[in-house]
Amino acid sequence: MTTPAAGAGAGAQSPFRQPKAVWAVAFACVISFMGIGLVDPILPAISEDLHASPSQVTLLFTSYLVVMAVAMLVTGFVSSRIGAKRTLVAGLILIVVFSALAGTSGSISGIIGFRAGWGLGNALFVATSLAVIVASASGGFGGAIIAYEAALGLGIAVGPLLGGLLGDISWRGPFYGVAVLMTIALIATLTLVRPQPAPARRTSLADPLKALRHRGLLIMSLTALCYNWGFFTVLGYAPFPMHLSALRLGLVFTGWGLLVAVFSVFGAPWLQRRFGLARTLYGNLALFAVDVLVIAVFVDSRATLIAAVIVAGVFIGVNNTLTTQAVMMVAPVERPVASAAYGFVRFIGGGLAPYAAGRLAEHTNLHVPFAVGAGAIVLGIAILTAGHRDLAGAERRQAALDAGAARGDRDAGITEAAETGSGSGS
Repeated sequence: MTTPAAGAGAGAQSPFRQPKAVWAVAFACVISFMGIGLVDPILPAISEDLHASPSQVTLLFTSYLVVMAVAMLVTGFVSSRIGAKRTLVAGLILIVVFSALAGTSGSISGIIGFRAGWGLGNALFVATSLAVIVASASGGFGGAIIAYEAALGLGIAVGPLLGGLLGDISWRGPFYGVAVLMTIALIATLTLVRPQPAPARRTSLADPLKALRHRGLLIMSLTALCYNWGFFTVLGYAPFPMHLSALRLGLVFTGWGLLVAVFSVFGAPWLQRRFGLARTLYGNLALFAVDVLVIAVFVDSRATLIAAVIVAGVFIGVNNTLTTQAVMMVAPVERPVASAAYGFVRFIGGGLAPYAAGRLAEHTNLHVPFAVGAGAIVLGIAILTAGHRDLAGAERRQAALDAGAARGDRDAGITEAAETGSGSGS
């Protein structure tokens, strides 16, 4: 049974006292995750200017996330051969190139294609960045994850604001803005991040798929697929029924993103210490399902829709941090392999949801896509209950790692964690 005290070690050291390499990668993560919310404020403008239907415009999410999901399967193969730093750099270069090209495009199909290239770069960067931060961070495993999620949350918060400000001038502006900022992140990564030690063995292309044979990792990944279906239904389709300008949409999703950031960094650790990992995840997913259901019922009320979208940031922030921690602990494989397998499954859900929402709205009404999103989250809760034992084991291993880091003896913490969780997840 999961106990509230199990995660107490996570707060032993400040997650903000980190080496320069961690901050360099974290800054790049901020810009990278801007790409998720960046296009939200400009979706209606792109739809109007390029004469595209909402479902066509949501393909900007689908091409980006589905390509990112599939590319996750090759990230370990690439990084184990050319090294983590070179993989980060390759990903950043692709993001710079394809975000700039998206800004130059004159057709919806062109932007969709360039977003796919952007997704490839993001896959190389995101899967590797988490592994680099965990390897380089001080303050224990929990501190590393919180630093990563802080970057994710800040990027998600700033992305819509940048998209709204630049998108109010032209829908092309946000794409050029990301290209410039990612160039700065590329320079910081080249300058401050040292090459990581070569892995003990090279990862094969089949390793991430083989990793999904492990029960705990598969359960967490399928839960995340369902959760991301609800998440990206809100993120990808909610801007259309709001009927707001790009700047006002940017402000709405900035409020949402700020709550993601705050609850990723501060809310999730506190809730885990107070209630334990499993109970926090169950309760958080249930409240998120209720929130999306409110959107489904009251989608015609602009005030209710805006409030529910902003409040969703609370549940998304908590879930992002705790699920990432659980995945890294529950999988009895190397962390880059676990991250790639998990990313593949969850981003498939995130990529398909916005386009499905658009098609459902076109063939039924605005209420149905969000009702389906709420149902997907409830299905995720049902799947998660099958992994309750794995969650308990993950929490024990995390506590052991953080206890070792608090003593200044990382190796002891790792050994302790391995002994605590031996055999779990098979």
